[in-house]
Amino acid sequence: MAKVAVYDMKNTQVGDIELNDSVFGVEMNAGLVHQAVVMQQANERLGTHATKTRSMVRGGGRKPWKQKGTGRARAGSTRSPLWVGGGTVFGPQPRSYSFSMPRKQRRLALKCALSDKVKSGNFVVLDSLAFDAPKTKQMVELLNVFAGPKKALFITAEDADTVEKSARNIPGVKAISAMGLNVFDILNHDKLFITKDAVARIEEVFA
Repeated sequence: MAKVAVYDMKNTQVGDIELNDSVFGVEMNAGLVHQAVVMQQANERLGTHATKTRSMVRGGGRKPWKQKGTGRARAGSTRSPLWVGGGTVFGPQPRSYSFSMPRKQRRLALKCALSDKVKSGNFVVLDSLAFDAPKTKQMVELLNVFAGPKKALFITAEDADTVEKSARNIPGVKAISAMGLNVFDILNHDKLFITKDAVARIEEVFA
């Protein structure tokens, strides 16, 4: 098992913690991680785009000119896709982009992303993480203590309202609970700050 240092909110080492290799020591599978990210982004798409076919465009009920004798091409409607103001052929219609992956694959992708952060040294374990009240200033001070990473993800064991609200006004900084952990957020942030309780919670679920 890998052993990493545990820090307090003043960046002082207060102990060590052993990480479970079955969660934080998994070999990277880039293809699986990529698929998990694509799935997450696809599931967030609204899919509300729409274009009008010739039957949906208003007007065009009368035949523009008679069938024969004018020297012009035959035309039955001014809303043909060939005409300006006509309908669209094979345009996008409302649809769902969502798809799913097997549960084992989703979990393995998450483990791969976490293991990569541990291996690269961008995984910081905190003894605790709590604020008395939602204050952006307190979060900025905490980031500065840890050399101010531009994009940081804070992970707590349970929903921490004060931590989440303190982080949301800072670009590139986000706070989530261990149960809301996902591959995209892990990869999208340079550094992970996770509490000891959150590590235990993740190992309890994924080990």
